Amino acid sequence: MKKITFSKEEKAAVVARLQQYFTDELDQQIGTLPAEFLLDFFTAEIGPYYYNQGLRDAHAALVSKMEDFGEAIYLLEKEPAKG
Repeated sequence: MKKITFSKEEKAAVVARLQQYFTDELDQQIGTLPAEFLLDFFTAEIGPYYYNQGLRDAHAALVSKMEDFGEAIYLLEKEPAKG
């Protein structure tokens, strides 16, 4: 599996969200570096579960559309002339 990475902007936004969560929900302050370490842990240890679920969801959506596509093709078929 390809390593999950974030741009600098994405990482900064997620770190800020983690810090806000700690403040709002846990009444604790968490510094930028500990929040980055926590994000790295979640990314490495939990991220693959979300990634794999996303792949399964995408596959199911594709299969569903392919079935619709197959049915649309079937509806376009013409009966040969009987002769």
